[in-house]
Amino acid sequence: MNIVPTNKNYSYTLMKENLSSLIKIYPFLNIQTVGNSVMGKDIYVVKLGIGSNHVFYSASIHANEWITSVLLMKFIEDYCKAYVSNSTLYGYNIRKLFQASSIYLMPMVNPDGVDLVTDCISHNSPYFINASNIASEFPNIAFPSGWKANINGVDLKIYQPTI
Repeated sequence: MNIVPTNKNYSYTLMKENLSSLIKIYPFLNIQTVGNSVMGKDIYVVKLGIGSNHVFYSASIHANEWITSVLLMKFIEDYCKAYVSNSTLYGYNIRKLFQASSIYLMPMVNPDGVDLVTDCISHNSPYFINASNIASEFPNIAFPSGWKANINGVDLKIYQPTI
């Protein structure tokens, strides 16, 4: 059974539903909230493994690159399946990897921007109207499909976290 769809636009709501379904099936997942977006949406980090090697991946920093969220969420699902079945993923024994490494995945850094680009924010919303006003200053960039920033027009950047 597949949980994470790869054949449709991804959204914050769909990601939350997928995380909820994944943790019910794979209770060893460690899902944490590490902050909130401008619109109050939780920012999640999923931890896979317990080892001393630390790796961090993030997705959807730029709103119009939402497909990267699907990629990380599908990886989480495939990793969990391989762990439960004691099999390999991309040539790695997942049980050994789980013991040796801690993989941190932030599947959607910019949920407000993703929802803007995937048409999940009402066009009457003050957030949409504000973003549209900001976008009007850049007429050569399609709105909302070309939007990269957060809902306030801030270009987000991720720096390596201290783990």
